[in-house]
Amino acid sequence: MILLLTVTLPVFLVLGFGYLASWRGWINEAAIDGLMKFSQGFAIPCLLFLAIARLDLAQEFNLALLGSFYAGAITGFFAGLFGARLLFGRSWEDAVAIGFVGLFSNSLLLGLPITERAYGAEALQANFAIIALHSPVCYAIGITAMELARASGGSLLELPGKVLKSMGRNALILGIGLGALVNLSGMPMPGVLVEALELMARAALPAALFGLGGILHRYRPEGDMRVILYIVAVSLVLHPAVVWGLGTLFDLKVPAFRSAIITAAMAPGVNAYLFASIYGRAKRVAASAVLIGTAASVVTATVWLALLP
Repeated sequence: MILLLTVTLPVFLVLGFGYLASWRGWINEAAIDGLMKFSQGFAIPCLLFLAIARLDLAQEFNLALLGSFYAGAITGFFAGLFGARLLFGRSWEDAVAIGFVGLFSNSLLLGLPITERAYGAEALQANFAIIALHSPVCYAIGITAMELARASGGSLLELPGKVLKSMGRNALILGIGLGALVNLSGMPMPGVLVEALELMARAALPAALFGLGGILHRYRPEGDMRVILYIVAVSLVLHPAVVWGLGTLFDLKVPAFRSAIITAAMAPGVNAYLFASIYGRAKRVAASAVLIGTAASVVTATVWLALLP
């Protein structure tokens, strides 16, 4: 267990440095916001563009991998949605935002570095296959469900346009889409451009982890503790447990199985808070779940690593 902690702790220490710097006032909120804007709006899209452009689509996009992971994610969404509504009496719009917390695991900022530290850079192909669909699938589900909850019997003819418009403004989805276009077309990329993108990509994860620490300090937990702990348990336990069962049933190969479990076992991503903030629903629950889930995943991620083959 101590050896496994050496895999996960450096990732959480970088995040912790960001939290400490924000807490002590060594970096202000505007600087944290700028860092996150750079990482999520520019550096991470470059990372995703290169990863998807180079991905062996025929080999890595297999139904067993994606079906196992996304069945677990959707299970987490419905567990959060109906749990919030039926167990805690939240409105349907609040329930959708809370369900999104159970749907959106931190596949990028935590899943990638932990998988790489545990199994090496060559083990990331299945992670990138999952990530290629992660934002499009999760946002499509979340936006559709929220718009349905807000429709209140009105016309739904504008729903597809709203979903596509919201997704089209997401820099991560744009990076993934452009990478897929280059991959499928076989379009050659100039070497100078590739080197520039790689420079940006190398800054993506450390900058985003440090910035995430500052974001988590800003949204400290308060109130609603029962529903927060419930959705954290859905994210850290139910999601990976479903993926484990389905991955075993579908006889996933060990590298893909590891990537699916580690990605599923990650804490809710900060996008869960951003989604709640966009709609002004369950923001405190989402922010607190991201913070508490991230802290708890220091232990839970280590346990899942210990259980993996």
